[in-house]
Amino acid sequence: MKNYELISNPKLDEETISTQPIFEGNIITLQVDTVRMPDGNTATREVIKHPGAVAVLALNQNKMLVVEQYRQPMHRTEVEIPAGKLDKGEDPLAAAHRELQEETGLHSGDMRHLKSFYTSPGFADEIIHMYVTENAQPGDMSLDEDEFLEVSELTLEEAYQYIADGRIADAKTIMAVYAWHLYTLTGQWH
Repeated sequence: MKNYELISNPKLDEETISTQPIFEGNIITLQVDTVRMPDGNTATREVIKHPGAVAVLALNQNKMLVVEQYRQPMHRTEVEIPAGKLDKGEDPLAAAHRELQEETGLHSGDMRHLKSFYTSPGFADEIIHMYVTENAQPGDMSLDEDEFLEVSELTLEEAYQYIADGRIADAKTIMAVYAWHLYTLTGQWH
């Protein structure tokens, strides 16, 4: 995995002058930063800090494993690939194995990293590390006490139909479907 924090352009970088904490929750914190812009003027930036997350594209006999669960911010259920937040100091690969097992009961020995990406870099530092596995073995689910979901499998065609119908609407799952489609065309994970 690349270290995205090291990428810089001195002509565009902003210097943080001060940080004012606003809210600290179980998953996110909100802060307002005062920054010095490249032209010397100052501005404020509202920033959500997030510990990061993992997502797993799990394929079994040419079908993608998905979970459907209610998402309060959208007030609806979403069909998504298994995913979850990183615990403090947790290795992303270990978290991917943990989340796959917790949400689906599956265990995988051959998980590989596909890509890491920021979800909303204009106001949040959340990064998702996406993994793929093609040979997961069944086991027992161990959902969190506040987690209710249904597990199912979709063909590539069904996944595209779910996207068209709006049942799949989150970026990580759409990205996983596109990566899977590219894999079917090239035989390579890009």
